[in-house]
This record gives sequence, structure tokens and C-alpha cells, in this order.
Amino acid sequence: MSEASDNNSWNFPDLDEALVNFDEIQEQLNYQQAQDSLRNLVNHLDLTNREQIGLESELKNLTEMLEKLECSLVQIVAFGMVGRGKSSLLNALIGKNIFKTGPLHGVTQTIDAADWKLQEDEQIKGLQTVALSGWGQSQIQLIDTPGIDEVDGESREMLAHDMAKQVDLILFVISGDMTKVEFEALSRLRSVGKPIILIFNKIDQYPEIDRLAIYEKIRDERVKELLSPDEIVMVAAAPLITEISQDEQGNLKQKRSRGKPKIESLKLKILEILHREGKSLVALNTMLYADEVNEQIVARKLQIREKAANQLIYKAVMIKAMAVALNPVTVVDLFTGAVVDVAMILSLSNLYGIAMTQQAAIALLQKIGVSMGGISATEFLTSLGLSSLKGMLGLMVPTTAGLSLLPYVSIAITQGSVAGVSCYAIGQVTKRYLANGAAWGPEGPKTVVKQILLSLDKTSILNRIKWELGAKLKRDQGFKVM
Repeated sequence: MSEASDNNSWNFPDLDEALVNFDEIQEQLNYQQAQDSLRNLVNHLDLTNREQIGLESELKNLTEMLEKLECSLVQIVAFGMVGRGKSSLLNALIGKNIFKTGPLHGVTQTIDAADWKLQEDEQIKGLQTVALSGWGQSQIQLIDTPGIDEVDGESREMLAHDMAKQVDLILFVISGDMTKVEFEALSRLRSVGKPIILIFNKIDQYPEIDRLAIYEKIRDERVKELLSPDEIVMVAAAPLITEISQDEQGNLKQKRSRGKPKIESLKLKILEILHREGKSLVALNTMLYADEVNEQIVARKLQIREKAANQLIYKAVMIKAMAVALNPVTVVDLFTGAVVDVAMILSLSNLYGIAMTQQAAIALLQKIGVSMGGISATEFLTSLGLSSLKGMLGLMVPTTAGLSLLPYVSIAITQGSVAGVSCYAIGQVTKRYLANGAAWGPEGPKTVVKQILLSLDKTSILNRIKWELGAKLKRDQGFKVM
């Protein structure tokens, strides 16, 4: 009985608190993992000076992403058409007139940023802004952008889209029913995959019944497939207040002035997102953008190293072809060819900056050889048969007064060329494997090898090797090749 009483007296609030603490610990671990991963990426890019040319912006962005993680920087950007009150909205959040505003459309011409410093004693409907899920000394940066419909809007919209990939939260500002341009811009920003708050600004300019009708139309028709109702807020960033006074003569005068911003619902929504998602949001957004930049860097690296890799492969092809052609012993033929293949794989791995041991290179060669199937069998049988014939002709040279030399050289060239084609194919497969980060990708080794073999013009490669090998033998050995 007492045991049951003890069970009934469990302190569930303590359990809830422990679960919250566990979530915060897990969030911090995720954040630290993202930080370590990005730091490792930045420190091990392995780019030559030539490869860095044209990538200055991408490399700078990666460094900035790392700095963003290290100082726990949250970036919030405002987008919208001209005249929707983006700058006024950001000024209202900050509490100061930092961003340029004015009666003319298109006041904001560049991307501007300012820090949003939250006061420790500031409370919004009971939510303490200092308690942002373990943020501590984090920074919140607000970013203003030019109107998406301004002159030269296409390039500016592209700039805004690129900016959206880097930030953590998007504020999309409208001031009435959505236009087609606004809907299309919002759809493109939605595809970036970042949290979005749709802000219906300037609600003070509408009677309440009209304001609610516009809001419902936006919520139920315009953005129903893009955003949930929780992601839409109504504000008045710089409301106009009309004051009527009477002068000494009894005439009524009307005076309009700016009132106190009504943005509490927006502040609460922003802080709820930060409180709920916290560092995980920043870590995820940073890593997504860093991954995209890294893909551009890798593509550039592979593009430049492609030429060097092909040169290395063909050099190995001719070395293997020469070694096989000049060696009359069958077993030595096969062994020498394998040694050249392994050396080529190791050289390619070094070129692509992927560490590989000799044992790993041999294992990779074996896997490629099995996947190559027919071409490997052809090389083996050709080497076996031609080596025996070549050896016999070599022994007959003294007894035939050199008459067997011409067929010997012809067989040697054929044997060496077949070995060279095999080496070329192995090199191309290895290059694809290393360029893919020492992985076969979703297709698997057999599929990759088959695709590469089908793309090779083996006849053209064979003829090129035979011609160059014949010329080299003629030059180096004094043979007259027919």
C-alpha cells in the first residue's frame, strides 16, 4: 500500500524539467557538432592557388558561416515590395531609426544590417526574451533588403534569394491583399526551406472589418498551400494617428503624426521560434548553406583536377603498355601491369586529396577488375596467349637472323595496347570513384563501371595507344615497325 502511495507521489514537474534540460543538452550537442563539422570543412578544403581563383566569394561565405556559429549569430531578413514598410518594421523591432525610411518608394537601395539588442527586463506576454533556450550571449541581426519589384528587380531578387539561403528567419512584409508578384516571390523563398513569417503591415490604414476580410483572404486563399495561420501576423510598424484640434478662431485643424508601433504579436512570434528551435535552427541553416557552397567548391576542384587526372591516367597507360610490350615473361607481364595500376590509383587518390594505403588501392583494383568483367578477362587471355607467342619469337631471333623480330614487335604492340586500354578504363573508374568522395554513389560499383565502359571509345583508344607505343618502340629500341 505504501509502495502505491509512493508511486502516486512522483514529482512529474521535476520529470518535465529534466526532459527540458535534456532537450537543451541535445540542442547544444547538435550545435557543437555542426560547428566542429564546419570548422573541419574550412580547415581541410585542400585547394591549390589556381583552384581558389573564382571561388573567393564562396570561401569568404564559408568563413563567415563558421564565425556565425562561433558567436551564435541569428540573422533575420525582411523581404517585400517597395512601400510595404520593411525598414519601418525593422526600426520598430530595434526601437531606433536605424534603417532609412521615407515617403518615396525604393528608399532602401542596398542590403543593410543592424543588431537587435534585447533588454533583459523586456517581457512580452510572459515570455522573457533573455530565456531563449540557452542562447546566453547570442546576437540577433536584422537585415533590410531593397524592394523585390524595384528597377533592375530581377538581379536584386536573385540577390535576395541568395541572402535567404544564408539567414535563419525570413520576414515577408505585405501591406494589403497579396499581388501576383508577391505570391511568386514568397513561393520562391518558401523553396529555400527557411522559417517564414508573413507580416500584414499597415493595418492601421484599414477599418477593422476590411482588415479582417483581407487577412482571411490571405490566410484561406492566397497562402493556404504555403504557410499555416500561425505563420501570419498583423502589425502597424509606423501607425498614423490623426489629431483634431481647434484654433483660437474655432476652426478645426487636422494633424497627422506617427504613433507607437503595434508589433507585439510579431516580437512574440519571433521569440517563440527562437525559443522553440533555438540553436538547432541556426546550426541547421548554416550547415545547409555551407553544404551548398561546398558543392560549388568541389565542382570547381574536380573541374580543374579533371585535366590533371586524365594526363596522369594516360601517362600510366603508356608506362603499362611499354612494360607489358617489352617483357616476354607471362607472369611478369601480369605482375608489372598490376603494379602500374596500383601506382596509378595511389597517384589519383593523392591528386584528389583522399588518403589511401597500398592495401586499399589493391582492394579497389580487385573490385574494379571484378566489375569490369569482359575487358579484364580479355586482357588476361591476351597477355597469356601473346606473351607465350612473343616469348617463342624472342627465342627464335638468333636462329632466324632477326626475321622473327618483326612479328615479335607487332605482337608486343598488340599486347601492350590491350593492357593500356584496360589501364585506361581502370583509371577512368578510379577517377569517378575518387571524385565522388571515395564512394560509388547510389548506383554501386558494377553500374558505375558499366556506364564508364559503355562511354569509352575503346577502338579509338586502342589505335592511339598502338600508334604511340609503336613510335616509342621504334625510337627507343631501333625496331622497324610495320
